[in-house]
Amino acid sequence: MTTTAATAATAATAVTAAGRARVACDSGRVTARLLWLELRHNAMLWILPAAVLLFWFTTYRTAMALPPLWNVRAATFQSGAVVDFITPVVGAAAVIGTRQARRRTTDLVSITSLPRSARLLVTWAATSCWALAGYLICLAATYGETAREASWGGPLWWPAVVAATSVPAFAALGLAAGTLVPSRFTAPVAAVVAFFVLALSTELIVGSQSYWQVLPLVTGPWDTGKDPGVATFYPYVPDLSIAQVLFGGGLTVAALAAIGLSGGRSWRRPRAVAAAAATCGVLMAGTAVALAGTGRLDAHGMIEIPALHDAASDRPLRFTPVCSGTAIPVCLNPAYAGYLPATVAALAPVVREIAGLPFAPTKISQVAAVYAQGPGNSVEISQEALPSPSGSRLLGMLLPDQLLGPPLSVAQFEANVRANTGPSVLAYVVGAGPHASAAQVAVWTALMNAAGRPPGAQPSGSEQVGNAQGTEQPAAALDPAVLAATRRFAALPVSARRAWLVRNLAALRAGHITLGQLP
Repeated sequence: MTTTAATAATAATAVTAAGRARVACDSGRVTARLLWLELRHNAMLWILPAAVLLFWFTTYRTAMALPPLWNVRAATFQSGAVVDFITPVVGAAAVIGTRQARRRTTDLVSITSLPRSARLLVTWAATSCWALAGYLICLAATYGETAREASWGGPLWWPAVVAATSVPAFAALGLAAGTLVPSRFTAPVAAVVAFFVLALSTELIVGSQSYWQVLPLVTGPWDTGKDPGVATFYPYVPDLSIAQVLFGGGLTVAALAAIGLSGGRSWRRPRAVAAAAATCGVLMAGTAVALAGTGRLDAHGMIEIPALHDAASDRPLRFTPVCSGTAIPVCLNPAYAGYLPATVAALAPVVREIAGLPFAPTKISQVAAVYAQGPGNSVEISQEALPSPSGSRLLGMLLPDQLLGPPLSVAQFEANVRANTGPSVLAYVVGAGPHASAAQVAVWTALMNAAGRPPGAQPSGSEQVGNAQGTEQPAAALDPAVLAATRRFAALPVSARRAWLVRNLAALRAGHITLGQLP
């Protein structure tokens, strides 16, 4: 009797397990079938070409016009992709969310084997798949062309991950808006509001410590823009990107959970799961916002978040510089190899004047920029000190495209280097600085004129940036005696001027030469 009962119980258990397995299998097939139907009829499929075209017109062409530096184009891609995809994705998802109410099919789909929340999750997944497919096309085009043009470095994936995480978040927000407010006006209103909220929120960023930096539109210190000097001499700091990915994931979970909580009073267990998911999503997004608020501008131009920062990011990257074969070699970071001919051409007149002189630099090398947050939104940029072993005379410089501002043409680049770095190199050789003697100012000005600088030209305030080894240019003096000595020294034959400098440059640098002693 006992054996018979045990056998019956075992058989019942087996039948129950088999039934559950069959139900799970059937549910999986239903879900896969529903996903396939959604992929075929999803509104995002028809809006996708417009999103890709918008990306090409506004972001791709802009990125390709910038220097082929990975960090510049990656930052441009992240910001541009987020702006280009938010309106189409939110709008398409909102249209899909209002579909049942607009077509009056709520009662019809409510009798299906899948609960409402599961059906909407499948809809969100299909919308996200199509949006991510278009995004990956844009990513491949931008990164592929940059890989072809860049002279050094490799893809920066964190900006791409941030933008990719934002796409499912946009789909979830749009679907939630369409589901919770099923009106024919929901889609256009949600798309426009999402765009303006994202774009205008950046106006609230003040300085490098701002909670609003968690927005996926932000790629670094908002005040510096797409700075070519970032992540070239030092690794890319992913602290802000990690916080943004956490924020995007939290928004996605919270929006999808809000849809599950709006499904009426039935299915209590799914509603409890949705409530827990909503709590987790809000906590994720809130944690990301709090982390972004602790960020600060680091010395290398990136946002450093103490809780996420890896000290390895503070170590300089190893690279072999590209150098010219001139009398005084000019060496640049390999990422800037395309700038070498223009830099050499701009410094050629200066090199011609000082090559072979005592105290002339043995090498002029590009160095990293050093950043510091100033009052409000101002950012101060100086140059990193270049290690100079005993007996060597290495000179550091910043290129114009390491500084803030739009990219320059070749002619503008050469003119900027000639007007800023050239006088700084001459000031280093003569030993002239802000407290230079009258004789040093006269010799410095004469050499500038000989190198092609117009007579009487004075250094502008912008020339104080990018000086070699921190050497500041001397303040130009309009004293008649200085001008007379300048003209007298500049009128000497080149051979006579060089011979005098060889004999007297040490005394001139020490401040022992007076105006009257100049030939």
